[in-house]
Amino acid sequence: MQRLEGLLRKAVQDYEMIAPGDRICVGVSGGKDSVALTVALGHLRRYLGVPYEVVAVTLDPRFGGVKTDYSPLADLFAREGIPYEIRRTDIGPVVFDYRKESNPCALCAKLRRGTLHTAARELGCNKVALGHHLDDAVETFYMNLWREGRIGCFSPVTYLSRRDLTMIRPMILATEAEVRSAVHRAGLPVIKSRCPADGVTVREDTKNFVREMSRKDPAFRQKTLHALQESGIDGWKPVHTGRKIEWEAAK
Repeated sequence: MQRLEGLLRKAVQDYEMIAPGDRICVGVSGGKDSVALTVALGHLRRYLGVPYEVVAVTLDPRFGGVKTDYSPLADLFAREGIPYEIRRTDIGPVVFDYRKESNPCALCAKLRRGTLHTAARELGCNKVALGHHLDDAVETFYMNLWREGRIGCFSPVTYLSRRDLTMIRPMILATEAEVRSAVHRAGLPVIKSRCPADGVTVREDTKNFVREMSRKDPAFRQKTLHALQESGIDGWKPVHTGRKIEWEAAK
């Protein structure tokens, strides 16, 4: 967990993700990424030197019309001193039962995003933290290149003027393997997704490509990150590049 928190700290400082007085809403799906992000952000309050609050929100999609049991997460966040709220939704039934979407991920993501933004505003938050890690960024970069013929990726920090919310992705410097290791070593609870489309999406094909390329070249992910940062597309150029050596030494 210490390694992951060090990478979060570096990302937060490199991209100025957190400011004094921020109230950050973390969207917790129950998967390893969002659980690790919530706990790490909670721990980071102790030594970042910036006062901020963290609240966690789970939007239960109710796949198949069935409520998911999130009590292990409620117990975890209670121990960590992080306020936690579960909101039951009809996202699952709407996407899979009523609409019967052939491309369910797009509609599901849109509905979850809108519901999360509403929850954040109702809870008095000015920022929303998402659990995307380096692998997600690398996969998104190549998916955009292959499927849409464009060079782009989601941004480390995005301001939504219509909602007056800032989206931050504090785990963008951590690989999926590092997140998984942190969750395993810390013994954090994970709620398995009940999504019918889990593991059969286009992204899964890209995941396999990235794994294969990284097997041939262990630096593949870092080289892609370097390309994103050097190009500066979508806000990937770090704000405080001059502090890198100092932070690496302190990590």
